[in-house]
Amino acid sequence: QYHGHEPRKEGNPLGDNHRSMFPTYSISKIASETVCRFVARQHRIPTTIARLSVPYGDNGGWMYFHMLMMQQGLPIDIHPEGPNLYNPIHVDDYIEKIPYLLGAATAEVTTTNFGGSEPVSIEQWCDHIGDLTGLTPEFNRTTNAFGSLCIDTTRMHELIGRTRVDWRDGIRRQLQALAPEVLK
Repeated sequence: QYHGHEPRKEGNPLGDNHRSMFPTYSISKIASETVCRFVARQHRIPTTIARLSVPYGDNGGWMYFHMLMMQQGLPIDIHPEGPNLYNPIHVDDYIEKIPYLLGAATAEVTTTNFGGSEPVSIEQWCDHIGDLTGLTPEFNRTTNAFGSLCIDTTRMHELIGRTRVDWRDGIRRQLQALAPEVLK
């Protein structure tokens, strides 16, 4: 279910916004969290549950697939209630933050959102890809698309600090690594 643009906090009810494309995605993540939480509490094992937002890097990610769609002239599905905000996190940031996540672990289970410090919309990152490549994004507004899923990063920042890789630099690096021929 789509919950609008309010950044999602760790205590908010977990939704199922992926079901239109990946029917078991959300429920499997929720089940995994439940098992981890139970085992950690039952056996007093310090645990951190990091709810990963949109990972990407020099080896791929959602933005790269959007570039491929733009290259082929395919429309990119977005929710009609834009902007479609997310918190992409570059591989450099999530690798750097793993020791801090481990350090935040408690037997009561520490839960935090885990994404880039700066929210950005699909529309913004596709326009940026267009600026870098000369390609033009075509958007298909449909309620079947994932809605905005911006996360509240307050707790994450308290536990592990801010991320460092700016999404614009991360996308440019991704394209340089995977498709340098498309760059202007």
